[in-house]
Amino acid sequence: MKIDLNQVEEAAKDLYIRALKLLPPDIKTGFQRLDAAETDATGKSVLGTMIRNITVAEANDNLLCQDTGIPIYNVVIGANIEVDGYQLKQAIGRGCARATKEHPLRSSVVHPVTRINEHTSCGRSVPVINIDFSPDREVLSIEMIPKGSGSENNSFLKMAIPADGIDAVKTFVIDCVLDAGGKTCPPTIVGVGVGGTADLCVHLSKVAATRPLGSACEDPEGAKLERELSAVVNDLGVGAQGLGGDSTAFAVHVETAATHITMNPVAVNMQCHSARRAKATFTPAGVAYGF
Repeated sequence: MKIDLNQVEEAAKDLYIRALKLLPPDIKTGFQRLDAAETDATGKSVLGTMIRNITVAEANDNLLCQDTGIPIYNVVIGANIEVDGYQLKQAIGRGCARATKEHPLRSSVVHPVTRINEHTSCGRSVPVINIDFSPDREVLSIEMIPKGSGSENNSFLKMAIPADGIDAVKTFVIDCVLDAGGKTCPPTIVGVGVGGTADLCVHLSKVAATRPLGSACEDPEGAKLERELSAVVNDLGVGAQGLGGDSTAFAVHVETAATHITMNPVAVNMQCHSARRAKATFTPAGVAYGF
């Protein structure tokens, strides 16, 4: 199946806007679950305000949060897909810039030294475009994630000592959640990467943080770890917006990779309560949008 790059550009534009305005159903369900279980009066009130904000934003076709984030596009290419990889990335970049200029959106992207803002949400190596491959023969998917600075600023890496084992991983994750406090606009999704190299470990933590709620790590040991940590984080008392209560996190998600015998890297990346994402799937039947 040959991919129409004009359709890719249009999808990249539409996905950015959709992600900023429509919260995925699993996150809305996560809010309802936390609200039903919250025992702290302040926490209950804050959650209620956040839920109303989502309802009002969507009803008025407005942004869920003023932070349009760093634009991230995750592309998965099927085995029978015909597409020029370079031109694919160029089309995504054009779509991202069009979303910012035509909607218009606030561009949050600046040069790291000069701090100059081109007002396109684009710059050196931005949008971030990750490409992977799938055995699904005639499917190409593009997932868009606007990653806000509140969550991204709370990113952590530790090259732990292998002799300290899994306890070092658990302690580090808990310490990171406590250190982040309310700065990540909780309730959060706490993404944890374990293994690999330093850069792979951090990447895995972001993959974990942006996974849908209700999904589980494909590695049984990783799935066990995320169940254990998910059961602990809401006992820390950080609560919604850091104001106390039971609703510190929707969940802890874990992704793992093989690593070196003398290494035990662990990384944490968090997603804020406005865990935004949108997805376009290209098949012979056309382009379908979802989450």
